[in-house]
Amino acid sequence: MVTMGVAMGVNMRRSQKTQSTLRRSVALPSALIGELKAVAPPELRTNLNRLVILSLQEYVSRRRRQEFARAVAAMAEDPQVQAECAAIARDFAMAEMDGIGND
Repeated sequence: MVTMGVAMGVNMRRSQKTQSTLRRSVALPSALIGELKAVAPPELRTNLNRLVILSLQEYVSRRRRQEFARAVAAMAEDPQVQAECAAIARDFAMAEMDGIGND
């Protein structure tokens, strides 16, 4: 069985053959649920399960982007990476003087 839906640009397609569902009970503050429903698009306001799934997907995505940004920043501070970048810049310095504009 395949269930499909699209919510806020996120493809909610899932196949029960390839994706299992783990049921958990959580206690959520009423005020938080109220805020969530207030900012959710109308088609999601009555489906708390979809709202929670979407929120968790966005959280995971945001955390991955933050971790990637931290890794890139760490690379930028790495003396070996800086030396390699300088060597690459030197290697291509002549090609950059080809007279072609930067537009």
